[in-house]
Amino acid sequence: MRLLILDAALPRGLAAIVADGHLRARRTMPGARGHAAQLAPMAEAVLAEAGIAARDLDAVAATIGPGSFTGLRAALALAHGIAAAIGRPVIGVTVPEAFAAGHPPDGRTLWVAIHSRRGRVFLHDGTALASLDLNDLPGATGIAVAGDAAIEVAARLAARGADVRLTDQRLPEPLPIAAIAARRLAGALPPLAAQPLYVDAPEARLPAAPRAAPR
Repeated sequence: MRLLILDAALPRGLAAIVADGHLRARRTMPGARGHAAQLAPMAEAVLAEAGIAARDLDAVAATIGPGSFTGLRAALALAHGIAAAIGRPVIGVTVPEAFAAGHPPDGRTLWVAIHSRRGRVFLHDGTALASLDLNDLPGATGIAVAGDAAIEVAARLAARGADVRLTDQRLPEPLPIAAIAARRLAGALPPLAAQPLYVDAPEARLPAAPRAAPR
């Protein structure tokens, strides 16, 4: 199976080619800005390096969040554009799924902690996804923490005396993303819409309708 992997959910853009479970090419761009302009050239570069034509892909896999509003939209827009041009599906993969697929079994529950805004995190505790203030983390023991907010979350839990281990996973990697996408494409995982996964309500709101002038 040949997959183009796109990820811009966290502070890094990623394009990669995974073929039959092997990483064939990879490009990354650090930082939280510029994904919309750079992801397309990165996708073109990895296809060329892997020697695979876009039409020979089986699918395009993209992370759907939670994460950066702009990054998610840029990666998914490109994924849908490429997929439409070649007549292939877009497979959505959540960021917690990608981290879980890359986490070796160790008997601990994996928490995925992702920076949100103003001292908040998106936290997946192995079962559910929530948006929390860092001061309102639930109690836990026997856990491992991954994600770009893992250091802050693990430190706060350790300060409470929790049995917590910090993993070395900070950003989603192409092979775990590909593994989840392949299982979803084969029907081994439930289908998932390849659309941005938003946890918080959007900050932007439509203007209120003007009030009618008194008669």
